Amino acid sequence: MSNIISYVVVGALVEFRKGSFYEQNFVIFVGGIMKRLFAMMIAGVSCVSMLAGCGAKSTETTQQTTEATEVAEDAASTEETTESTEAAEAPAETVKIDKLTVGFVPSREPDEIVTATEPLKALLTDELATLGYEVGEVDITVGTSYEAVGEGLSAGTIDIGLIPGGTYVLYEDGCDVLLTATRDGLSIESPNAKDWNDNKPTEPTDEQVTFYRGLIIAGPSEAGQAVAAKVNAGEEITWEDLDGLNWSVMNSSSSAGYIYPSLWLQANYEKHVTDLSHAVQADSYGNAFARLASGQIDVLCCYADARRDNEDKWTSEYGREASIWDETNVIGVTDGIYNDTISVSKTSPIMDDAFKAALSKAFINIAQTDEGKQVIDIYTHKGYVEANSADYDSERAAQELIKSMN
Repeated sequence: MSNIISYVVVGALVEFRKGSFYEQNFVIFVGGIMKRLFAMMIAGVSCVSMLAGCGAKSTETTQQTTEATEVAEDAASTEETTESTEAAEAPAETVKIDKLTVGFVPSREPDEIVTATEPLKALLTDELATLGYEVGEVDITVGTSYEAVGEGLSAGTIDIGLIPGGTYVLYEDGCDVLLTATRDGLSIESPNAKDWNDNKPTEPTDEQVTFYRGLIIAGPSEAGQAVAAKVNAGEEITWEDLDGLNWSVMNSSSSAGYIYPSLWLQANYEKHVTDLSHAVQADSYGNAFARLASGQIDVLCCYADARRDNEDKWTSEYGREASIWDETNVIGVTDGIYNDTISVSKTSPIMDDAFKAALSKAFINIAQTDEGKQVIDIYTHKGYVEANSADYDSERAAQELIKSMN
C-alpha cells in the first residue's frame, strides 16, 4: 500500500511541476492523504489513468505542433519561391538600360529588314517599361553575315539576336536561347521534291509549326531545267547531274542554306557542299534569287518556301516575265529544321536572369499585337514559344556531322 501511495504522490508532483491541471489534483490528494485506504487506492488508480491519458494528449499535442511547424515552414518556403519568381519577372525598382542592341541575320535584303523592323524599337521599349525596365535606346542592326551576328552575341556587342538554330548552336558558348519562332504551316509538306512541283504554288496554312524544311531549287537556266525535268519525270538524279550545276549556298552556319543541304547530299550521294565543283556563297536569299533569275546560277539552297517571299520581285526587279512558280522547280528537300530563335548574349553586361525573363515575355506579347505581327513577318514568324536548348539537339548532331566532313 505504501508503494501505491508513493507512486501517486510522485506522479502528482511531476504533473504539478509541469504546470498541468494536475496541480489541483495534487492539492486535493495531499488534503485527503490520511483518509481511508480504499479512497487512497481509488485516487491512486484514478491518477494513474489520468497520467496515461495525459501522456496520450501530450503526444498528440507534440504531433500537432510539429505538423503546424512544418506547414508554416512550407508556407514560408512557398512564399519565398513566389517572391523570387515575382522578382525575376518584375524588379522592385525600375532598372535603367542605356542601350539595347538587337541583331538580325541577313536572310532578306538588309535595307528591307531595317525598314520592316523599325517599329520594334518603340514596341520593345514600351513593353519592357511595363515589366520594370527603362530602355534609353534600341539599336537594330543587320549583320553582314550569319556569323557576324553570332560573333556579336559572343562578344557582347549584340544583346539580342534573331538567328537560325544552326547559328545558335554554332555560337552557343556565347549565347543562350530564349524563344523559338512559330510559323504558318505550308500547303505542301513532303520530303519528296516532285510533290512540291506537282502541287505548286505553295500557300500558307493556319496551322502553326515549329519546324520547316530546306529546299534545293532549280531555276530557268537550261542546265537547271534539265535536272528539274528528270525529277518531274520520276527519274533519279545523279551526283554528276548535280556537280555539273552552278550552285548558290549561304554561309556555313545557315541551316537551310548550307548545313541541311550538306546533310541531304551526304545522305543521298555521300558528298557534301564542299565537294561541289561550282558553288558560290550568297550574302542574302534575295541576292541568290536575283542570280537564279539572271542565269548566273542554276540552283540555290533556301528555306521552304522562299519563293513566296520573292514572287513579286521575280518579275518586278529580277527581270523575268513568267512567274517564279512557272520557272522554278524543287530538286531536293531536306529533313525538318527547327525554327529560328531569339537568343541573348551570355557576355552582355545588361543580361541577367530577370532581364531574360522580361525579354521573353516582351517578345511573346509583341507578337500578339497587330503592329508586332507585321514586324516579325519579315522572317515569316507568327509568334514565339519558350525554347529549350535540348530542342536543338538535332542541329547539334548536324553541326558535328558537318565538322566531320571538313
